[in-house]
Order: sequence, then C-alpha cells, then structure tokens
Amino acid sequence: MDAVPAIAPEQPPLIARMRVKIIALRGWRRVLLAIAAGGLSALAFAPMFVTPILFLTLPVFIWLIDGSANWRRAFGAGWLFGFGYFFCNLFWIGEAFLVEADKFAWLLPFAITLLPAGLALFWGIGGAAARLFWSDGLSRVFVFAIALSIVEWLRGHILTGFPWDLPGYALTYPLPLMQGAALFGAYGLTAIALFVFPAPLVALSDKRKRPPLRTVSTALLLAVGPIGLLWAYGVWRLQSPQEFVPNVKMRIVQPSVPQREKWMAEYQRRIFDDHVALSLTNPSGKMDSLQGITHVIWPEAAMPFFPLEAPVALDILANILPPGTTLITGALRHDPTLPPGSPITPETRTLNSILVLNEKAQPIATYDKTHLVPFGEYLPYEKTLSAIGIEKLTQGRGSFATGPEPRPLMHIPGLPPVLGLVCYEALFPGNVVQGHEHPGVMINVTNDGWFGETTGPYQHFHQARVRAVEEGAPLVRAANNGISGVVDPFGRVLASLGLDVRGQIDSTLPKAVPLPPYARLGDWLLAAILALFALLAAGLRKKGR
Repeated sequence: MDAVPAIAPEQPPLIARMRVKIIALRGWRRVLLAIAAGGLSALAFAPMFVTPILFLTLPVFIWLIDGSANWRRAFGAGWLFGFGYFFCNLFWIGEAFLVEADKFAWLLPFAITLLPAGLALFWGIGGAAARLFWSDGLSRVFVFAIALSIVEWLRGHILTGFPWDLPGYALTYPLPLMQGAALFGAYGLTAIALFVFPAPLVALSDKRKRPPLRTVSTALLLAVGPIGLLWAYGVWRLQSPQEFVPNVKMRIVQPSVPQREKWMAEYQRRIFDDHVALSLTNPSGKMDSLQGITHVIWPEAAMPFFPLEAPVALDILANILPPGTTLITGALRHDPTLPPGSPITPETRTLNSILVLNEKAQPIATYDKTHLVPFGEYLPYEKTLSAIGIEKLTQGRGSFATGPEPRPLMHIPGLPPVLGLVCYEALFPGNVVQGHEHPGVMINVTNDGWFGETTGPYQHFHQARVRAVEEGAPLVRAANNGISGVVDPFGRVLASLGLDVRGQIDSTLPKAVPLPPYARLGDWLLAAILALFALLAAGLRKKGR
C-alpha cells in the first residue's frame, strides 16, 4: 500500500513572518531598524510628501514594542525610532551654524544630534507609556496612538515647545486632506495619523494563517475609511466661493539677502536700498512707484539696523510711500518705554518686532515677538553660558526681550484686524490666536536664509499654511529668503516666491471665513478623539478576552 504523502503545514503570511522577525531582533539589528524606520518616516513631510511610507514604518514601531519585554525596552525602541525621525526631519538646523562658521561651526555636530536626541525622549516616553497598557490585537494600535499623541502635544508645549513636523502633517497633503486641519487641527490629525497608518499592516500581521477576506477588507477599511472621509470633507469645503477684501493691493518684497551679509555694517545701506528698489518695481520688472499699492510688506528684521533711530532711512521711506500707502515691516527696536534721549546700553531691552509706518514714515502700530527661539534669540541660563563663550546665533550679545501677552492684534488702515507672527511663531497649532478677538488676516514675517537649500524652509512654509486652514484666516508671508506667499483660508497658495528668488509679489487679500471648528474648540477636539480611542481600545480588549 502506497504511503500517503505528508501535507506541509501552511506557511504564515509574509507580513506575519516580518512581525515575528522584528519581534525577535536584538542588539545592533534592532537599533539599526528602529533608527532607519524613524528616519524613513521623514519622507512623509514637505517637500517630498511620500505619505504612504508611514504605512510601512509605523507598524515597525508597534512591532518593536511587541518585542519589548518591559517598559524600559519599549522606551528604548521609542527613543531610537524618534531619534531617526527627528534627525532626518531637522538636519537642516546645522546650516545655521555655518553662517558664521568661524564662531559656531564647532557646535554643529552637537546641534544636529543633541536636539533630535532630546526630542526623541518624548517618543521614548510614549513607547514606554503604551507598553504599560499593551495587549494583543487592534486595541494596542489605539493605545499606541493615544500615548504618542499625548507626548506630541507635550512636545509642542513643554520648555517653550517645538511642534515641528507633527505626524499629523502627513495628512495635510494634498490640498483636500489639508482641510481636515479646520476640523481637528494638527494635533487632532496627529492622533488620526498615528492610528490610520499602522493599523492595516498590524491587523494583517496578527493572523498566523492566510487572512480571510473579512480581515483584509477590515485592514483596507482602517486605512481608506478615515482618509476617504477627510478627503470628501476637503473636496466639499473647497467648493466654497473665494472672496477678497475690497480696495486692498499688497506688494510683498523678498530681497533674498545672503545671511552671511545680513548683519555686516558695510552692507547696511545696500540692503536697505535694495528693499526700496524692489518696493518701487512691479513683478514684471517695471518701476511703478507703488502706484495702486495700498500695503507694502517687508520681511523679518528687513533693515539691518534700528529704523526708528535712523532719521535718514525714515526720510527716504516718507519720500517713496505715496499717500494712503502703508509699510508693514519686520524691524528691531529698543525698549519703547525708555524716555526720549536715553542712552542705549547693553542692558537695554531689544525687541524683534513688526513695525507699521504710514505715508509719512510715522509708526502707527507695532507688534513685538512673544515666542522667542532658544539659542537663536535668547540664551537659556544666559549668565552661565555667556561666561564660557557661548552666544545666541542672531546678531549681538544678550537676549531679545519678549512682547506683551496675550498676543495683541494690530489695527492697520485698510485691513481687517491683523495678527502679527514673527518667524516660527506660525508653528504652534492652537496658540497663534491668544486673545478674544479673531484676526481677519495673519501677517508672518520671517527669514529662512539661515537654513540654506534644505527641506527646512519648505517645511516651515507648509506648516504656516496649515495655520491658515486651522484659523480660517488668510496668511500673508514675507521672507528675507525662504518662501514668501499669499495663502487663503483654505490653504491655497494664490501667489508665491520660491527659495533663493529675489523679487516681489503683487496680490489682493482673501477674506477670512467663519471660524472653523478647530478655531472655536481648539485641542478639546484632540481630547475627544483620544477619549473615543480609549473607549474603542477598552472594548476591543474586553472582546478579545
């Protein structure tokens, strides 16, 4: 009698085998995979927007936690993943240390490694916290999303905060998806992203046998469902008619001054004259002496001196500004409470401001920056660090002073209420508008010339665009170098000048729209999402038992 051939056991599907291998990793292989997966995740953000990469990298994070026997190993997995993520998202910071290389280049290796290492602590804490509530099945993806969303919110608030490239920004491109920020803000989208992207592969990898059609359908639904709903909402929202503020025509100037020359005394007059020449010329290159222009906008610290203490500069501005034309410019100024004629000393407060000058070059409104850049505009533990020779990166010794809070609006003739934002103040979801009055326009003056031809300026501009969607207000952005532009309340870029481009933009001003949900409710929407996730995690865990 012939022997019956043995039936080979069914092989687990590829995804399940991948999960098992990742769980079993130890030593340098585990370290390398965690850093690499975190680093590849940076491809999801501006200017690449390879968003699908997160469907592959975030499941690796969860499988690394699966392979962590305790919260300490989960902390290590989170820290390693976070280090790769922040290193590849923030490497451009090193460019700032090469502007004055003779003074600061020695700090570059520390900056590009210590900052990512510090920010990765948040992801380490998130991994450890998630591990404390870990379980089998899809419930752990909800736990993962809750833990990481909380630490990302903390990253945006602790020690002045630095919410650069929150995972939620992966759900703000293309434009229809960006409309989700009007509903949930960048922090709410972060919670959604941290569930949607890892869930499909995690659901499939938990099946030791070939997954049935129902499981595959569920995995696809987990990915396509939320993103599809956000897309549908975005398409609907973008059908709204576009309206403009009457009788406003702006000219935005981008001089593209090399950062190495910006604060050299011998270039002061040339830089000022260049701003003037660009202002008097239209985008086609013809001199029009600002005919028909109601508002001229110059970038952050446009004049490399204190303009209110420079009568010659003010006289020139008074001569070029036609009747009814206003200049809005980034500017440095000394403490305005000083009595006239008071001597300027090293202890005198210096402010990084937005200055509004009328046709006679008289100041009619000001905004003083409230959220300063650590090590850029102020030096933490200044006395101690200055004593050992460490300075802030921006010109001059001593730290800038902060303006009054809550951030006040400016009232400028011809414009709706104006919210001034200097440089990275446009980075903070839910914290740009601080008072009870809502702005009709946000004017952001900045200088990304520090960061060269890297991903940094593109990421900065994209995140500023999302603020326009969150707040339902247009954004007008003037950069010394970087990306200048006019963005409507839906995130559409109506006009722009690219990186390293010297020129100007003439544009009308879009109207603000009724307050979106996020502008009214803020991060309470994040709290609602996390509460829903907690209920779903608890329900799935109970069902699994």
